Amino acid sequence: QVQLVESGGELVEPGGSLRLTCAASGSIFSINTMGWFRQPPGKQRELVASIASGGVTNYADSVKGRFTISRDNAKNTVYLQMNSLKPEDTAVYYCNAVIQRFSVSSYRIYWGQGTQVTVSS
Repeated sequence: QVQLVESGGELVEPGGSLRLTCAASGSIFSINTMGWFRQPPGKQRELVASIASGGVTNYADSVKGRFTISRDNAKNTVYLQMNSLKPEDTAVYYCNAVIQRFSVSSYRIYWGQGTQVTVSS
């Protein structure tokens, strides 16, 4: 099986920074795109940022210039560095990854359990 485990979410004051980490483990042959989504209270889940296996990144307009996504392919890990945090960044943050398992020909999407980020004074 495959597991994605996020960490790093916590309460932070406006203007502060946090770094989220998501580690994939299990029977992994290959990982394609990895990404971060978030779900604010009472709203739908939305894309925050994604990074392809070759390093090409994509960001939501609301986080451009403040958030940076990166990955360590050797560790099957994706990071989200969040700076200049705002109250509207408050949400549960989920990572996902497009993964091919050993002995399986196709890729599928896996999700982590989520980590809470709260931006408040």
